[in-house]
Amino acid sequence: SIPDGQTPHTVTLCMYDDLVDISRPGDKLEITGVFRSTPIRVNPRHRNVKSLFKTYIDVVHIRKSDKRRIAADRISLEDTDVTYDESDEIHTVAEGDEARLIELSRRSDLYELLSRSLAPSIYEMDDVKKGILLQLFGGHNKVFRRTAAPRYRGDINILLVGDPGTSKSQLLQYVHKIASRGVYTSGKGSSAVGLTAYVSRDPDTRQLVLESGALVLSDGGVCCIDEFDKMSEATRSVLHEVMEQQTVSVAKAGIITTLNARTSILASANPIHSKYNPKLSIVENIQLPPTLMSRFDLIYLVLDKVDENSDKQLAKHIVSLYVEDSPQTDESRFVSIETLTKYIAYARKHCKPKLRVDNNEAYQALVDAYVSMRKLGENPRTSEKIITATTRQLESMIRLSEAHARMKLAEYVELEDVQEAARLLREAIKQYAWDPETGKIDMDLINTGQGTHERRILEDIGNALQELLRKKGAARAPWRTLLRELNEQSDLEITERQFETAARTLEQQGVLKITGNGAERTITH
Repeated sequence: SIPDGQTPHTVTLCMYDDLVDISRPGDKLEITGVFRSTPIRVNPRHRNVKSLFKTYIDVVHIRKSDKRRIAADRISLEDTDVTYDESDEIHTVAEGDEARLIELSRRSDLYELLSRSLAPSIYEMDDVKKGILLQLFGGHNKVFRRTAAPRYRGDINILLVGDPGTSKSQLLQYVHKIASRGVYTSGKGSSAVGLTAYVSRDPDTRQLVLESGALVLSDGGVCCIDEFDKMSEATRSVLHEVMEQQTVSVAKAGIITTLNARTSILASANPIHSKYNPKLSIVENIQLPPTLMSRFDLIYLVLDKVDENSDKQLAKHIVSLYVEDSPQTDESRFVSIETLTKYIAYARKHCKPKLRVDNNEAYQALVDAYVSMRKLGENPRTSEKIITATTRQLESMIRLSEAHARMKLAEYVELEDVQEAARLLREAIKQYAWDPETGKIDMDLINTGQGTHERRILEDIGNALQELLRKKGAARAPWRTLLRELNEQSDLEITERQFETAARTLEQQGVLKITGNGAERTITH
């Protein structure tokens, strides 16, 4: 651990022979070696040396340092040249342990047991914990060469949105502690180059070298990003490629390359005014671009609701954590953190669940679940159709099904895996894709930032504004007058925000021009 008040130090390591290229950037290691020093010449052409010597460590042995961390995902890294080394021995499972893990996988309450054991100090949040548990297991990365298609990612991305004090950051810290590879970062203190890669100059050779950022260091693990809503626009833009293609393209200082960033992203965000407003959509609450939000497989709303019974239970739970002589937790209801990480590492290493066509139940259940989610947007009274699911939701369902099957150490995805994946997805969508205007699920809120109902209202306002300008015949009209006259002829009240959005849309289309500032603005037709 770092002494109080000190910053972490860096030291140069020298590897020889078989130790070269055994570890990769982002690995957490325990090093055994000899601390040495070497003189530095003032000028390479002269023998005069500086009074300060350069220090380094001659490494003789490398080992992974923490049994409580999950091993790196060999399945997601299978297309790279990864050699076996002694650092992997810490995650090898003895025969007795393997039998115990297989016996654990046969428990009927395995899913509930593991989700309870994930951050047991945090009260309830069952579905959130289940989603994060499936994220740790992960789906199966696939490349179908016969279709000439790109890689299909198996990593699951999750976003937690909600009020302050709802344990979002604690969940992120817990996942970071047990993930083998991964970086914990805050959105406010992160830059675009800090997340991807940056170019620095080697102090000895003076050559430009590429240094890995947080997302590249998390390759094969989980990257936890707190305060996701406080990221700058430039920083957020780099996440689009990472979350879908899982690569980072770099073109800096003559270095042009593509780095792997096969990482799951677990992020948390707070609403704009600290408290979540249920009358507004999730996009208006946290001001994230819709293109980025649509790349998350699961978005959970973690809200602080006032309820006497649940408040009492939560208070008892928190107080019990501070009581020294509290009774021991029933071990049958939880598994230890070592067992949990060992089980997840074993499942990720040995289990590659597949979907098979001959298993008609699971195959058909995925199709039916997607179709039923699409049908939620149909209105039998009108011809209006609202998009309630896209193909991204179907792919998310497949990834969650594979993760659920991997949790059971199953070889194939079964019907119950699909049913649980569909349930998790439906419960999350009911919260974050709910349109407060219509009371219905509308995926356009996430995909475009604007619901179908709101978009049609704005189109009607724009058409009415053009018609009003034509009737007036004048080339210029005051802003306030047009808003007042539109409200007089409309059955529904038109707000200032709706009027401005419709007018700005028409201005972008070249139909009209807005001049002036504030309420003194005028519209020129």
